[in-house]
Amino acid sequence: MVRLELDQVVMRRMKEEDIEIVKALIKEGCEGTENRLILHILTRPLCLFILAVFSSILRCLVHSFILALAIPVFLLIVFLKITMPRSTGVLGSSRPYWDYVGSSYREAQDDTLQNPYCRISGKTPFTKKPKRRAGSKDKDNETSTEKITPEREQAAGQVWVAESEGDILGCIFREGETRAGISRICRLVTGSWYRREGLGRLLVQSLEQRERETGAHRVYAHVPYPSKVGEAFFRKLGYRHLGVETSDEDDKELKQETPERGFLGYPLTKVFYKDL
Repeated sequence: MVRLELDQVVMRRMKEEDIEIVKALIKEGCEGTENRLILHILTRPLCLFILAVFSSILRCLVHSFILALAIPVFLLIVFLKITMPRSTGVLGSSRPYWDYVGSSYREAQDDTLQNPYCRISGKTPFTKKPKRRAGSKDKDNETSTEKITPEREQAAGQVWVAESEGDILGCIFREGETRAGISRICRLVTGSWYRREGLGRLLVQSLEQRERETGAHRVYAHVPYPSKVGEAFFRKLGYRHLGVETSDEDDKELKQETPERGFLGYPLTKVFYKDL
């Protein structure tokens, strides 16, 4: 773990040349998430019952008890791997794939979030040219010719990256606005060397402040279902679990937000919300 000075962190919109680094960061942060979700679904009572029925049928066709037990489980795992949204880093988004190019920032001047630690310390973050991965330059040239319309840019949402001394340390995804005054966080990732240093909290709270200033009155956060760490994190920031810490008397707007669902309708995410 590396000691991180939060007052030296710059939070800015992702640019097109950052896409490959952000994808690698998400892949690292979401390692094992898909497997945990599959295990969660496989251990649900209805799923276990269906597997038992198919195993009983196969037992009449094959002479091996182990094969009759293993084949349905194997086929279901393959099915879940294929049908589950491939980009597990954007669970909670209404789209199975994230439009990285459409959500890239293309202005010359960086669009940044306010860092409260800079006001406290009185320091100005030191910035330098971000580091690039080998081969990313060629990919940037390939995607830069895509046509980005205002409609696509608005629907794509935003990605904010936390940067310090040219290194991208974390990122937060905000989905495109679908309801007035409502913002949705569908992924928050920090690098493995910078966890438990307050970086995730800084990203969320800074984005909340930005959304509040632009007129949002509520923020939703979708957390992968088996993630106890994610649940505890958002609860510490004042978020409430939708459907558990809410009552039937709550406003109708809450009922419009639903978790992402997978095989047999089992939820893949838990929804948390916070009023700004």
